[in-house]
This record gives sequence, C-alpha cells and structure tokens, in this order.
Amino acid sequence: MKLKEDMNPLLLQVFRSVVWVCSFITFLPWYFLSGAGTNLDRARRVKARSVSGRPAGPYRATNQAGGIHQKLVWSLHLGVDTLDKVMVHGATRFPERDCLGTREVLNEEDELQPNGKVFKKVILGEYQWMSYEETYQAAVCFGSGLAALGQRPQCNIAIFCETRAEWMIAAQACFIYNFPLVTLYSTLGGAAIAHGLNETEITHIITSKDLLHSRLMAILLEVPRLQHIIVVDSKPTSWPGFPRGIMVHNLVAVQELGSRPNNMAVARRQPLPSDIAVIMYTSGSTGIPKGVMISHSNIIAGITGMAERIPDLDETDTYIGYLPLAHVLELSAEMVCISHGCRIGYSSPQTLADQSTKIKKGSRGDTSVLKPTLMAAVPEIMDRIYKNVMTKVEEMSSVQRTLFVLAYNYKMEQMTKGYRTPLCDSLVFRKVRLLLGGHMRVLLSGGAPLSAATQRFMNICLCCPVGQGYGLTETCGAGTISEMWDYSTGRVGAPLVCSEITLKDWEEGGYYSTDKPNPRGEIVIGGPNVTMGYYKNEEKNREDFFVDSNGQRWFCTGDIGELHPDGCLKIIDRKKDLVKLQAGEYVSLGKVEAMLKNCPFVDNICAYANSDQSYVIGFVVPNQKQLTVLAEQRGLRGSWEEICNNPDMERDVLRIITEAALSAQLERFEIPKKICLSAEPWTPETGLVTDAFKLKRKELKSHYQDDIERMYGGK
Repeated sequence: MKLKEDMNPLLLQVFRSVVWVCSFITFLPWYFLSGAGTNLDRARRVKARSVSGRPAGPYRATNQAGGIHQKLVWSLHLGVDTLDKVMVHGATRFPERDCLGTREVLNEEDELQPNGKVFKKVILGEYQWMSYEETYQAAVCFGSGLAALGQRPQCNIAIFCETRAEWMIAAQACFIYNFPLVTLYSTLGGAAIAHGLNETEITHIITSKDLLHSRLMAILLEVPRLQHIIVVDSKPTSWPGFPRGIMVHNLVAVQELGSRPNNMAVARRQPLPSDIAVIMYTSGSTGIPKGVMISHSNIIAGITGMAERIPDLDETDTYIGYLPLAHVLELSAEMVCISHGCRIGYSSPQTLADQSTKIKKGSRGDTSVLKPTLMAAVPEIMDRIYKNVMTKVEEMSSVQRTLFVLAYNYKMEQMTKGYRTPLCDSLVFRKVRLLLGGHMRVLLSGGAPLSAATQRFMNICLCCPVGQGYGLTETCGAGTISEMWDYSTGRVGAPLVCSEITLKDWEEGGYYSTDKPNPRGEIVIGGPNVTMGYYKNEEKNREDFFVDSNGQRWFCTGDIGELHPDGCLKIIDRKKDLVKLQAGEYVSLGKVEAMLKNCPFVDNICAYANSDQSYVIGFVVPNQKQLTVLAEQRGLRGSWEEICNNPDMERDVLRIITEAALSAQLERFEIPKKICLSAEPWTPETGLVTDAFKLKRKELKSHYQDDIERMYGGK
C-alpha cells in the first residue's frame, strides 16, 4: 500500500516529471549494467510444481531451467553428514577467519527514569573474536572435560542459557562427542524446566550465572538425577550453598580438565547421521512443552535447504545472533553461517541498536559496531522498527515528510518492476538503513507471519530483501523461504530443495485442494528435514507424523495454506486459531492480530472469541507514547495504569482499531467489538508470550479471565 501524498497537485506533477526525465536518461545504461531484467525473470518464474500433477501436490522446488528436482537435497558439502563435521569443515577451510564474536563490557550504570524506575545501562567496547580454529579447539577441550566429568555418548545433556558464544561452543562440544543436547528456553517457567530435565533424565546441565540464581536454584531439589552444573561465566570460581550431590563448575575449568593429555587421549565416539543431535523443547505456548528429537541428518538437510535461498553466501558475510539459540530458527541460521565460514557476532534485543533499552545514550548498539550483512528476525522486532520509523516520519517537517513519502512511493513502483533506486537509497533511506548497521543485504523473517505493510516497509527503507520463511521445530525450521528477488508480500515462498509440501483437505474449515482459483488445505511437509518425533510421546507422534510407502517422513503442521500458480505458499489460517462464532462465522484469530499489529496505537494484541458468543474481543498492549498524547488531548491525567483503565480511553482506542481493521479489509464479524487495555507489557519474562513473541493463549486467557467475563456481559 502506498503512503498518502499530502502535497499540492501542481508541485506533485512537477516532481513526477523531473523523476521521469531522470529515469529516462539513466534507465538504459543502468538496466543493462545491473542485470535488472534477469532479476525480474527470476521473480516471475514458476518456483515449484506438483510432482503428481494433482492440485494437492506434493510440490517440489523447480531448478533454474524450470524442471522439478527429482530428488530432495539432504547434504551441503560432500562427506559432511553430521554436525561435528560442519565445524571441522569450517575450521579446516577457514582456520584463521573470525568465527564467534562478543563485545567487551566497559561499564555498567544505573539510570533513574522519570517514573522512578531504575534501568541498568551498559557501555560496550569492540567485538572480541575467536577464530574458527580457536572455536573448534575450545569445543574439543570442553567436550573432553564433560566426558571426564562422567558425561557419556548418547546420554542427554541440557543447556539452559542465553544466546552467546559459549552456547555455541558448548553445542559444538556436544556434537563432536555425540552428547544429545537438550535445549530449553531461558524464559520457561520452573515447572516446565523441571519437566524437561526430568523427562530427559539429565545429570549434567550447562547454564549461566544469572539463570542459575534466578531460575534453576528454585527447582534443583525437583531434579533428583542432576549431578553437575557447568556455568559459562568465568566468575565466581566457588559456588557454595548447593544441595548435597550437586557439583558446580566453570566452563574454563572444565576446558582445562579436558585439555589434560590423559583426557584428550580418550577415544571419542563419533555420531552417525541418524543419531539424535538435539532434543529441542518447544516454547510451551499450548501447554507442557514437548521435546522434539532432531537427528544430525535432519539439521544438515534443513540448513542445506536454507543456504540455497541465500544468494552469494560466503566467508565475507557477518551474521548478528540475538534470537534464542534454543529456537530452531536461530540455531539453524548460525549453523548455515558456520558451514560457509561467516562471522557470527552476538547481541541481545536489549543491546541490538543505538536506541535499545540497555544501551547508554550516546554510545553505540551492536549493529552499529558489527555492521552485519545477515540477520534473522521475528515479526515483533520488525513491527517495532516499522512503527518507530513511521512515528518519526509523522514528526518531520512537512517538506521532509513529503520528500520521504514521495521517495517511498517511487521506490515501491520501481521495485514492482524489478528495478533498484540507488539515488533514493543514498539520499532518503540511508539513516533508516543505519539502524541495522548500514550493510544489511539479507534479512530473514520467521517464527510468525509478517504483515505485508511491515515487509514492504523493510524492503524499501532498509534497502535489502526480506525473505519470509515458514517452518517448524518439527521440520528443523525448514519448509519454505521466499527468494530474495521476489518482492511480493504476504507469502512465504516455495518449498526448499530439502522438502516438499502437500495440501490436505480440511472439511470442517472448508478448505480443499480443489478450491478455485488456488488449491487450499492443511500444510503437510515431507523430506529428510522432518524430525524423528516427540521424545517419549508416542500418542502425539502417531497424531502428527507419518511415513509414506517410500519411507519418507511427513509432518502435519496444523497450518492452512494456499498455493499460488508460481508455486509459492501463503499461510491463510491455523486450525487451532480458527473459532466458530455463535452465528456460524469462522474467525482466524491470528489473522486479526496480524492485521491490527500495524496500528500505531497497538504494541501487541491478542484476539479472543468463544463459540457460544457472537463477537470477538481483544486485549491490547497500547503504545505508551501514542496513548499518552491521546490522553492529554482528552484532558485526562493520571498514572499509566489509570490511563489504561479509563473507559474513555478504551472507547477511543477501540474506535481507532476499528478504523484500522476496516482499512485492512477485515470483515465486520472479525473486528473486536470490545477491548481491554493492558498497562503491563507482554514479554517472555512475564510468561504471556514466548521468546519468539508468539502469544501464549492459555496463559493470557487465565490472566484476563475477569476481563473476558466483563466484556462478554458477565460480572
């Protein structure tokens, strides 16, 4: 959608005439030198076809000649069929190149906020790097040390830690020594953590000092098998006050133990491709978290498919890692980078950019220092960037705002034709691009649907393609990724070369592969990237996984998709998100939320509906700046909580949301009829969203039960 051009029609026509003349003069030489015609052909080509010729599929990626890949691809490099060999490959080919980087903390300060709260701010130095050879040797020594502490091959070991270089070193050690790695989100509740550790019979766990004290200490007595805790922080060196039978070690001390000649001389059992590499516990958004068993060959196949969609990927690229490594998207993205010799610089959502919450004003965030070329992001992060930039645009002078809008709309027109706009990029969008360091060339979105408005904005203002991907933990995060020269929005691309997709009819929802104009149905993914199933959960395995007559594994996703004529997939619904209202209309709660998250007044929203009610309601975390301005315009005073609880504010925000919903072409029955404003933000720490900022509907329903009854006419 174009931005509104609020400008004198005569001046607007003069501007367009000048742009047309400049474009005419420069078009031909630029067209032939840039290869724009080739990119346009790539974007328009058929990217996947049905192998069977039936509309249900299965659909496979096509090659550049337009033919269907006869065999799914499962290996990236010849002979590299397990994850330990990926690290060996990197250390052999790129021994001296930078591998893992961490910023030095120069200073920490407490900063008093206007509301009386105290925020901790940090000043960070440059990135300190470990080479590929150093990383490999650190992993070998750590793995040897774990073995000396009694960890045995094919016996589970857990990691419960923030995203950092030590996480990856520990993971590589486990891959090398064939210790299946159990990953747990750092924001899981105590009961969920204890469940995962007990179900996998953990005796050794790797964690950080902060998480040990804030999360693990309270449940140690609930994990009777636990014997060794390895803390990745270097200080302190002694750990008093732990239950009898539990020993606490520093990572460095374990590495020193492992580097002793007698321990290094012990032969290690290399993993087979079919061995379990990771048991990855899901975020628990629908109840008790499930452990997904992922083999070495599963991850190898997944990263092979992902790497094929990133053009010109090589050792000159720099990736910024800040999403949870316990999430399959981040783990797979970093393994892709290691397999190609890229640098990985570590960050966090609180230090990512100059304006991030923990960065002291006047100092630089991680993207400004690292200047990454590759990044994976969840829609929540990109929605924030979009809304922050558009708010600043509204605050510009009329001349600046007009120039921005005209440049935005001009670039959108050129992109739809497959053309680039280097002049606009340099003069208008340079400052926006600098938000992520100024060198970003590929941005991958995953974890949840990305709205068309946000995707279009990121493509235009960050001057780099945004590839939307679709995958699940059960498919190693691999399913589809849009090609980088495809600037269409709202779609997640064609199947990766490692997987294929079929559409399964869902009669209750009214989705069939015979639907016109495009086939629709539940998305079922097959291929070598489909995992081994859920740990100790045969009932769920029979429900969600199956093996076909050719021995290939398939996973039923529960998501509803529509396949377009060029072979690209669009996610249109989710079985669990679909609610039938009292009058018989079906409402997709996820669709409603995705459409309304772009409203400037909405930081987050959860749509809710009951089948015995006739309308949708919503819980909204409002944008504090926008709501405060609105309250001042209405003459309302009070604390943030008082403003959010004011009925007049609820009515005003509901009116604004309704206008946004109608503009987004939602049906009347899909638009929330009543809302509740939440003064408390939804973060992984509050337990109301996952680390990927997916809503935890069960927890939200419990949290707002009184408000649900009020909005549905109860007490």
